[in-house]
Formats: sequence, structure tokens, C-alpha cells
Amino acid sequence: MNDTSDPSSLPALRERYGPRYRWLLLLAVMVGTMASVMSSTVVNVAIPDMSHHFTLGQERAQWVTSGFMAAMTVSMLTTPWLLARYGYRRTYEGCMWLLLVGGVAGGLANHYPLVLAARVAEGLAAGVVQPIPAIIILRAFESNEQGRASGIFGMGVVLAPALGPSIGGVLVDLFGWRSIFFMVVPLCLLSLWLAKKFVPTTAPGGAAANRSGAGLDWRGLLLAAAGTLCLLNGLVELQGGTLATAFTLLAAAVGLLLAFIWLERRTLQRRQHHAAGGMEPLMNLSLFRDRRFAMGSVVAFIYGIALFGSTYLLPVYMQMGLRLSPSVVGTVLLPSGLVLAITIAMVGRLADRQPTHRLVSIGVLLLAASFALMVTVRLDHAGLIIPLLIVWAILGRIGLGFILPSLNIGAMRGLGRDHIPQGASTINFLRMLGGAAGVSLCGIFLEWRLAVHGQVLDSASSAPDRLTAFNETFILLAVICGLALIAALRLKPDSTAK
Repeated sequence: MNDTSDPSSLPALRERYGPRYRWLLLLAVMVGTMASVMSSTVVNVAIPDMSHHFTLGQERAQWVTSGFMAAMTVSMLTTPWLLARYGYRRTYEGCMWLLLVGGVAGGLANHYPLVLAARVAEGLAAGVVQPIPAIIILRAFESNEQGRASGIFGMGVVLAPALGPSIGGVLVDLFGWRSIFFMVVPLCLLSLWLAKKFVPTTAPGGAAANRSGAGLDWRGLLLAAAGTLCLLNGLVELQGGTLATAFTLLAAAVGLLLAFIWLERRTLQRRQHHAAGGMEPLMNLSLFRDRRFAMGSVVAFIYGIALFGSTYLLPVYMQMGLRLSPSVVGTVLLPSGLVLAITIAMVGRLADRQPTHRLVSIGVLLLAASFALMVTVRLDHAGLIIPLLIVWAILGRIGLGFILPSLNIGAMRGLGRDHIPQGASTINFLRMLGGAAGVSLCGIFLEWRLAVHGQVLDSASSAPDRLTAFNETFILLAVICGLALIAALRLKPDSTAK
């Protein structure tokens, strides 16, 4: 029910701030999302120093990133339940406090398990926050403004990972690895202040939060968490462990996935039979009956593989393959991050006028081309190495700029308003799951191709055979993007639906 007697309800805030309120609300959640995105990417800069401080091997140190990713991926599925139960403001503020505490605790920790626990806490907070902006854009903005809002939001959010590692590198050099954890503190404090002013206490739809509503689907959450952990650990074992352990974990992941699908279908059927109550499934599988949402989910998963896989592969390629220094790598990647921010803002305006399938398809094609063209970088043309790397990195980021503002909105436009929170959390979950798998997939494929060419990653040489192995991995990413293109073309609205 729409109640303006509560000064922090959605109708009351709309009345107080007028037409500009939706933009103020978007700004409030954008700052918090920037904090969560920065916390996910910037810590990579500190891993070498942290490994030295705690005398860790590479695999144990990498759990700082892997633990965050696993926690973030699974917690995304809880966002619709949390919003319905506690409303926007309490959910959002809770996440910001958890992110803030995780940052401070990680920066002050003297034992590695505490650092790891802090990263998992940050991951849980970041996962819950990330679907919220898409829900707000689809609910607070008219359809002819959603693309522009998504573009402005995306421009702000991608600046965090674009600038974060550069700022983080300076902080590590000046103050050590602990300073990285404190980077999120000012953003968290600013987001909490903005939330107090502009984020409503109401749940999606403007109704009051229902704290006595349906319980959380804990069994589904446990199956999703166990399946995600088995998948990620199985892929890690494929890289540096035994095949028997790897296949056992991957088989367990498949079994848990099937159990999760069965449970969610059963929970949905029970919910439908008890229209007035019953537990809401963690992932509403009936959403996949909408073709645009189903194809958008496929694109999101594959795009996650390509995006996160390339984010891992590009710095490794430039440092281990081309023997460029970390500072040069940062210089090469910075222009592409800035171009991405500008592209997202421009394409956001196009998304209100152009069909989703066209924009996403152009983006996927450009992303695929940027990977395929990496094979033109050759050691015998030393003067062209840096310019080509910058140009191809920019081309790929322009591709991302076409995909990011269009995909979520286009995929969910066919869903009913009540299903938007579930749709946003599902599509974000699949994108992150693809991302987590993409990093391991690139690592496994690269090591295999290096072994075929008689090379090892840690070798000090920069032989042509080493570059060939990297080039073959880039071609793999281009082929994966080709698969996403097939699904992207299916995002076209059904002309018979009218």
C-alpha cells in the first residue's frame, strides 16, 4: 500500500523531491555499487605484497579473490527476498555497513584467515547490492528513460575498476597492502549518508516491507552455494591439482545443479498452489519461459566468461608474454577504461531508441574482434606493440560499452513488474558465475597450450611459441563471444507477440 504518512516511503520521497527524485535515488545506489565493484577489483594489486607479508603460496593468496567471488555470486540470489522483507533502505544500508566493516577489518587484520573472512564479508555485501540498481532503473524510470539512466549509472560504476587499480598501485607503493582495504571506507560513508536521504524504506513496488512474509529458501541457497564452491574448486583443481579430485568436484557441481533445479521447480509449484502464501523460490525458473530473458541470461553468462577471463588474461599476457612492466600495463589499460565510461553514457541514450538485440550484437562482435586481433601483436614489430595493445583494448571496451547498458534492461522488459527483482538477481548471478568460471577456463586453456608448445608460464623467455599459446587463448575467447552472438540475435522481440 502506498503510504505517504511515512516520510521515508517511496511516495513521500517522490512528493518531496519531485521529478528529479529518481536521479537522486540512482546517484545514491551508484555510489554504493562503485564501492562494491572497487572492492572486488582493486585487491588484486595488493596480492603480491600480502603473499609476502603472510608468507603464502600463490594458491592460498588467490583465495582472497576467489572467496570474494564465490560469496558475491551466491548472495546475489538473496536480493529479492531481502528487499521484500526489509525494504530498500535497510537492505542497502546493511550491505554498506558490512562492506565498511569488512574493509576496516581486512586492513587491520594480523592473521590471513581474518583477511579471508573480511573478503568473504565484503563479497556477501557486494553481491546483494549489485542487482538493486537494475531493479530501481526498471521501476523508477519510464521505458524511454531507462537506457539513459542505465548509461549514466554504468559510466559511474565502470570508472571504479578503471581507476581503482591505478590508485591502488600508488597506495600500495606508498602505504603497503593494508591501504587497499581502506579505499572503500569513504565511498561507504558517502553512500550511507545518501541512503538516509534518498533511498526509500519501502520494498519494490512502493509497498511497505513485509517482515512477517515468506521465509528465505535456505535449502536452495545451500545447494547454490555448495554447487558454486564445487564448480570453482573443481576448475582450480584442473589447473594445479589432480584430475580425480577435479572430476569429482565437477561431477558434484553438476549433481548439485540438478538438485537445485528440481528443488526450485518444486518450490515454485507449491507457491502457485498456495497463492496467498508459500515460500518464494530463490530462482524463479518460470522467468526463462520469456525468450528474451532466457537469451539475455545466456548472453550474460557467456559475456561473464569473456569479460572476466580477459580481465585475467590481458595483464598476464602483457607481463608474462610480452615482458612489459606493471606500470606500462596500467598505462596501456587506462585509456580503454576511460573510453568504456564514455561509450556507456552514449550507448545508454541509444538504448532508449534502438532495439536491444542490435546494440548487444554490435557489442559482442566488437568484443570478439578485439580478442581475435590480439594475434597481430608480434615481437618482431617492437615499435607497434604498445599502440596495437591500446587500440585493441579500446575496441574491446567499446564492445562492452554497447552491451552493458542494453543487456539487463532489454532482457527484462518482457517480465512483469513483480518479477523484476528476481530477474535482476538471476541475470547478475549467471553473469558472475560465468565470470568466476571464465578466469579458471582461461588459466586452464593457457597452461594446456603452453605445455603443447613446450613452454611454462613462469619462464623468463619471451619466445614466439609462448605468444602462440596466448594467441590461441585469445582466439578461444573470440569463439566464446561468437556463441554469445547467436543468443544476442535472439533478443529480438517476437513480432507475433502483438
